[in-house]
Amino acid sequence: MIRPLPMIAPLALAAAVPCAALPQSAPLAASAVPGPAYADIADLVVASPLVIDATIRSDARIKGAEAAGVPAGQARSYVEADVTQLIRGTAAIPSRIGWVVDVPLDFRGRAPKLKKARVLIFARPVAGNPGQVQLVTPSAQLPWSPAAEATARRIATEANAPDAPPVVTGIRNAFHVPGSLPGEGETQIFLQTRDGAPAALSVLRRPGEAPRWSVALGEIIDDGAVAPPRDTLLWYRLACTLPPVLPDASTAALEPADGAQARADYRVVIEGLGPCRGAPAAIAGAGPA
Repeated sequence: MIRPLPMIAPLALAAAVPCAALPQSAPLAASAVPGPAYADIADLVVASPLVIDATIRSDARIKGAEAAGVPAGQARSYVEADVTQLIRGTAAIPSRIGWVVDVPLDFRGRAPKLKKARVLIFARPVAGNPGQVQLVTPSAQLPWSPAAEATARRIATEANAPDAPPVVTGIRNAFHVPGSLPGEGETQIFLQTRDGAPAALSVLRRPGEAPRWSVALGEIIDDGAVAPPRDTLLWYRLACTLPPVLPDASTAALEPADGAQARADYRVVIEGLGPCRGAPAAIAGAGPA
């Protein structure tokens, strides 16, 4: 009699199956190679109903008509894997799942050996087939590492929180109010968000001090608000979305001097955020990848 495979609930298997019991010598291991940047993982997590830690049990090369559209220098495989943990998901999934993945060929034109590789995948369910998932992008299968898993888990937790920062889609308008002393003033920049939730940047200047900027998520700009730490979901949604310069339309109602100051203060924010795609080594992990 064929027994159905057990189902894996979100975050349930970590305590049941110690990581040490899993295969650790994956063919895709690359512990010395820096991992993806925080923003690269965030792109995948926020787009994925499912984030899964799994160990590939088998892979089969797909050829012919089913491999149509594979980019040059890549090969298509169908893999089956044993689920280690469901890091993000709202319902249980089978303990063994399958998906299609395109992988790069080496200089000899050979595909990497995927069997026994431990991977993180970012996927969506396949309707009517609970044992199948679909990667959200061709690059949504990553080598597993402790750091990559920790980053994906942290982003998923932030994204699922009731107070998750809104998705920023643009800039509404900006205001600048000069202070009573030379070099004193405050600029407020109101942001557009996908769900209409309030969000604003504030830049405060005082004589003899470096300008201080912060972000507020609410109707009232709190004097105690601070700039978001790098590699957090709020930082990601600002650094990877805001335009490099303040749009002219956002300062059209301001006096020229106030508009110029607002643009200068906006540069303070952009410089404070830094580039969206930062140093990937920050989350690279030692150990099996």
